[in-house]
Formats: sequence, structure tokens, C-alpha cells
Amino acid sequence: MFDFSYFTPTKVVFGRNTESRVAHLIKEYGGTKILIHYGGGSVVRSGLLQRVTDTLDAAGLSYVTLGGAVPNPHLGLVYEGIELCRREHVDFLLALGGGSAIDSAKAIGYGVANEGDVWDFYDYKRKAAGCLPLGVILTIAATGSEMSDSSVITKEEGLVKRGYSSDFGRPRFAIMNPELTMTLPDYQTACGCTDIMMHTMERYFTNGGNMELTDALAEGLLRTVKKNALILRDDPADYDARAEVMWAGSLAHNGLTGCGNDGGDWMTHKLEHELGGLYDVAHGAGLAAIWGSWARYVFRNCLPRFRRFAVNVMEVGEDGTDEEIALRGIEAMEDFYRSIHMPTNLRELGVKATDEDLRLMAHKCAVGVGGKMGSARVLDEEDMLAIYRASM
Repeated sequence: MFDFSYFTPTKVVFGRNTESRVAHLIKEYGGTKILIHYGGGSVVRSGLLQRVTDTLDAAGLSYVTLGGAVPNPHLGLVYEGIELCRREHVDFLLALGGGSAIDSAKAIGYGVANEGDVWDFYDYKRKAAGCLPLGVILTIAATGSEMSDSSVITKEEGLVKRGYSSDFGRPRFAIMNPELTMTLPDYQTACGCTDIMMHTMERYFTNGGNMELTDALAEGLLRTVKKNALILRDDPADYDARAEVMWAGSLAHNGLTGCGNDGGDWMTHKLEHELGGLYDVAHGAGLAAIWGSWARYVFRNCLPRFRRFAVNVMEVGEDGTDEEIALRGIEAMEDFYRSIHMPTNLRELGVKATDEDLRLMAHKCAVGVGGKMGSARVLDEEDMLAIYRASM
């Protein structure tokens, strides 16, 4: 195992009706003028936005609102939010929704707290020196952004999707009521389960610093999400399954399942970012469409981990060579994706990319990671192109 630092300062308030505590929590963290940031109409239609504003009104807290966060959240709305916060003297951000609203709110927070263009952080030109404090009411279990240090934003010009990570952006609190996820379309629930598992798998398939306890936590989390994703496929109103998945989403991306290893591989995410930027696909579905091709390309370079995954997570048995067991694990993972109606290649995702498109994505991906990246296997631009081609 490697040395590590583990930092997870977010206060989690979990359970039924916990959104009623939002005003108390904002005051606890010093908020007096709030920007409520959210996505589309679901927060309005469900009545959540009205309940939140009623609670803030009763507590004497002032607020302004900014909706419009979309999947693969846009830089243009971030700029709008920064301007609104400065004009209205906002001192606290409240994100209602899933990863898109939370990531957008984090970017707004960086922009308010730092001079210059906020995109510089996502373009790796400089580092943030702070972030406006942020709280979250989670409505989608998926990205883990409610406890993570990361934020992903898409710049409309050039369709460039980039992530930035900083402890300054970790939310002060996260309110998690599993009932708020029950109105999600089945497809979004499945995308969320896929993203949660992938956050753990990115940290699991490494060639350095593995730790038995961290592996056991990761494998237990993966088995739990796999089991409960199937329950939710058949019964979307199952509260206990919603709760298991929601908590798993936070633990999958707050750093816990990466303690002691080399930091993770992350190439499936980087490859998907270019898909999301160019084709605006759902993040979880994009990950599912890419993963099998990535796995088959790299597994021989990380064979002990793929064998362990096959046996301990996918439960394929131990008959055969290590390569045969590993390949059965990959196939079993793809079978699971199909069972929750996730794609396993770009055609199933609905992406009709030309070879020129694939070359463009591979080039942008290589630029985004500084030339090459990976832990299971270090990939360069030609490797990335080969994976994109295999995923077709």
C-alpha cells in the first residue's frame, strides 16, 4: 500500500424529510444570502424548490435562484451565475439536484472567490485559492459530487469537457433523502448506478499500492450497487434500495475506495468526457458503452486485479486460466449493464461516429490528460483511438 491523506469534511444529513433542515444548516455554516442553483423542471414539478424557499423564508434568509443546469453542465451558465452572485452579494450556494447542478455550483463558487476566468482552473492553467461555501440537496444518486472534490464543466466553444478537483470545492453539507430520487426515470437511475460503480472501478483497477481493506470496501460497494440496481429496475419505489444506492454514490467518490492505492486509472472517465462533450450523451451510459472496450484493451497489463474483480465482484468462479477468468468477469459486467438497459458499445448508445470523429476525440482526450495517462495500462493517443474504434 502507499501512504495517503484522506479528507472528507462534508456533513451528511441522511433520511426522510431531511430537506426541512436546510435553513438550519445554512445558518450553521454562516450563510446569509443564498444562490439556489438547480437544473430543469423536475425540482419545480416535484415541489422541492417551493419547500426549500418556504423554509428559507420562514428562517429569514434571503436568496436568489438560477435554474438551467443541464447534463454536461455548460460554462455559459457558470458565467451567468458568477455575475449574479457578485451583483446580489451572495455568500452561500445551495445546489438542488444531481451532479450537473452541483458541479455547476462549484464552478460558480470558484469564479466568485477568485479573480480572472474560472475556465483557467478547468484548463489546468492555474489553481483556485478558494470557493464560495456550498450546500447540497441531492435528488440523483450518481456522480458523488455531493462529497467529492471534483467538478466537470463543458465549454460550449469547441465542445471541450474538463474536470477540476480541489478540496475548496467540497460541499459543507449534503442533505440526502432517498425519497427525492423516486421520481427519476428508470434510465437515469440506471445511469446513476453505472456512474457509482465506475467511480469505484476507476480506483480499483490499478497497478500500485493496493490495500486489502480498501479492496474489501470497494468490492462490497460494487456488489451492493449491482444488487440494488436490479431491485430498482423492477421496483423503482423501493426505499431501502434507493438508500443503499444513494449512500454508495457518496462513498464511491469521496476518496474512501482509493485509500492506499496509486490514485486510480480514470481513463474510462476521460474517454467518456470526450463523448459527452461532442455528443452530449448521459454520462453513465457513456461510461457503460466505453468500459468493455477499455477493459479488453488493458486487462492483460493488470491481470491480478481483473481476476480478483471477476471472482469477488462478478462471482464467475475460478475455473480456467487467469485470462479466461478475467474475460468472464468483463463479459459478466457487460451482461449486468444490459440487464439494467445500459449500452455496451457506441452503436447501442446511439453514437454514429466517423473515423474522423474518433480521431478528434482521441486527440482531445490526449490533450486533456497531458499526452498519456492510466494505471491499469498507460494509454497514449493511439491507444485511445484503438479503444474508441473497438467500442464502435
